[in-house]
Amino acid sequence: MKPVESQIRAKLSAAFQPIHLDVINESHMHSVPPGSESHFKVVLVSADFVGKRQVQRHQSIYAKLADELEASVHALALHTYSPEEWLANQAVPDSPQCLGGSKHG
Repeated sequence: MKPVESQIRAKLSAAFQPIHLDVINESHMHSVPPGSESHFKVVLVSADFVGKRQVQRHQSIYAKLADELEASVHALALHTYSPEEWLANQAVPDSPQCLGGSKHG
């Protein structure tokens, strides 16, 4: 596991005690140098999200990852669920193909 991915995983695990956590480095799908850690998809299931709107959930994650977002993380796709939401539907949307840089389609 790479340093930024590991750091994101550790911070989110400590802050939200997730029931399920995926931290997926999607940098390879974008116009960045090989080995980059700049684009991530996070799937996070936590009891902390019960009764919170998506925007509140996302704001709490942004606050925990402020250093990473300031430094190296360019994009963060968040898919957040309460345990009940996750049990009802575990379908996580696929990330769209990058259209930036040299990959215009």
